[in-house]
Amino acid sequence: MRISMSLFSSLGKKIFMGASGLMLCGFIVIHLIGNLTLLNPDRDPFNKYAHFLTQQAGNAIYVAEFMLAAIFIIHFTYAIVIQIGNWRSRPLRYKKVIDQKGNSKKSLGSVTMIYTGVVVLIFLVLHLLHFKFGKVIMYTPQGYDHEIRDLYAIVYTYFSDFWNVVLYTVVMVLLGFHLSHGFWSAFQSLGLYGKRFTSFAYGLGSVFAVLMSLGFVFLPTWIFMISGGTV
Repeated sequence: MRISMSLFSSLGKKIFMGASGLMLCGFIVIHLIGNLTLLNPDRDPFNKYAHFLTQQAGNAIYVAEFMLAAIFIIHFTYAIVIQIGNWRSRPLRYKKVIDQKGNSKKSLGSVTMIYTGVVVLIFLVLHLLHFKFGKVIMYTPQGYDHEIRDLYAIVYTYFSDFWNVVLYTVVMVLLGFHLSHGFWSAFQSLGLYGKRFTSFAYGLGSVFAVLMSLGFVFLPTWIFMISGGTV
């Protein structure tokens, strides 16, 4: 009973949301860094990187995937619980969205968190189904005596389609809005705040959101341009 009360207490919800949010921010950074190998005209580095993660990391990859899935589920569950609580305590919605400055930091990113979060979650599921569990193309990279999956070719084929690039771009922009509020508020949820620190975290969150969003938007745009994509 005490554990249950602690998990769903006001403080417990804030701590879990903040901690899981920052962990997901770390995952986003690592994912983007790994995807930057797609800029290499040689397909081997990206494919070897993907092959190592999926085939050569042993049981570690299953542990990592389980932990990542758990973090996503925790974050999404608490987001829903907190949002429902907010709706119940505030039956009248905001008529106008403006930045209130000070400690509130109300913005478009903050009032659309639940919606951008749901869109990103749906996109993530479709993303996994397409790239992780979708079409399989095999080839033998240089230095290997066996075939591995050519995920590089699958990615380039997918982003040679203009509308796939547009869809991906829209979702990454929404992710940017989500991060713009989520990053700095995670520190506040963990009790790390103060006049100077909150301003710093808020500014850092904005920079982080822009960099991540632009990074993920740049990749498919670049691939579309150099692959001679079609509309």
